[in-house]
Amino acid sequence: MAERTHDTIESGAPDPMPYMHPVMAKNYGKWVFHNHPKPGVLYHKAASGDEVWTVKAGTQRQMDHYTVRKLADIADQFADGYVRFTTRSNIEYMVTDGAKVEPLIKALTDNGFPVGGTANSVSMVAHTQGWLHCDIPGTDASGVVKALMDDLYHDFVNCEMPNRVKLSTSCCEINCGGQADIAIIVQHTKPPKINHDLVANVCERPSVVARCPVAAIRPALVNGKPSLEVDEKKCICCGACFPPCPPMQINDPENSKIAVWVGGKNSNARSRPTFHKLVASGLPNNAPRWPEVGAVVKKILDTYKADGRPWERMNDWIDRIGWPAFFEKTGLPFTKYHVDNWRGGRSSLNASAHIRF
Repeated sequence: MAERTHDTIESGAPDPMPYMHPVMAKNYGKWVFHNHPKPGVLYHKAASGDEVWTVKAGTQRQMDHYTVRKLADIADQFADGYVRFTTRSNIEYMVTDGAKVEPLIKALTDNGFPVGGTANSVSMVAHTQGWLHCDIPGTDASGVVKALMDDLYHDFVNCEMPNRVKLSTSCCEINCGGQADIAIIVQHTKPPKINHDLVANVCERPSVVARCPVAAIRPALVNGKPSLEVDEKKCICCGACFPPCPPMQINDPENSKIAVWVGGKNSNARSRPTFHKLVASGLPNNAPRWPEVGAVVKKILDTYKADGRPWERMNDWIDRIGWPAFFEKTGLPFTKYHVDNWRGGRSSLNASAHIRF
């Protein structure tokens, strides 16, 4: 049988080399040093003497093809047609001629794409699909991002924070809840409302029962039809039952709120990874601008900017000043729900990237 050499491989990470700028591919793994000339710009120099400037710009996240074509036209004009998108939907242009950096920045900003998001700035927000693409959202994550980044424009294009600030937002509590310096996550406050007429036709009931993390769901016979029922005393309103069983509707225009968490960190740099903690809950899910959420996030960022020491990440700053001082300095209300009294986490949760036995 003849060898098949042109089939597309659809498993594993794709090979980046065919899409990489030729100068970057040529010097892969042979860089001598890099620095940060200005917000949104990174500079790399290779052992061969080749130089590459990377210019990062923010986008509006949900883009039509006219916007993509505009970004591609800018790439053709300044960056030999090579671009890449980051995990936070920023676009990065690679330039090998330093004289093209400032004209590229001007072209991007003139077309409404702010240049920034590097070093000790506020990064673009990592977010989930929102109302446009997701089938279970309690809020529109991409809408929250657009409204929030309009408020944080200055902190995206300037490097004025003690350290980098990673932000994330999520449509629901269970699938894509972000772990970041500041995370914005929907918060359901009422148990699901069940449409018993549809459960038997739509839901695989044993799977729904098994999916509940607190065993609050059990099979039931309602109006002579197989259905499900919820023990509301056990229910924690997480929404895990809704994806496999849409008739268990948990989204509510009044009772689905938004919560803000702080101090999450994935990396092992300078300090160990940390879980984020709740700082504000019950914020209105107030589309299309979510002003209450923006006000809380800005309050936290302004306090961190003024009080944090150089190189302190959000969680390091909070650990230094203490949890009570965090609420005093930010002016956020402290309630009994902010008291972390679950002692089991000390032995069952490993908050370090190191393997321990």
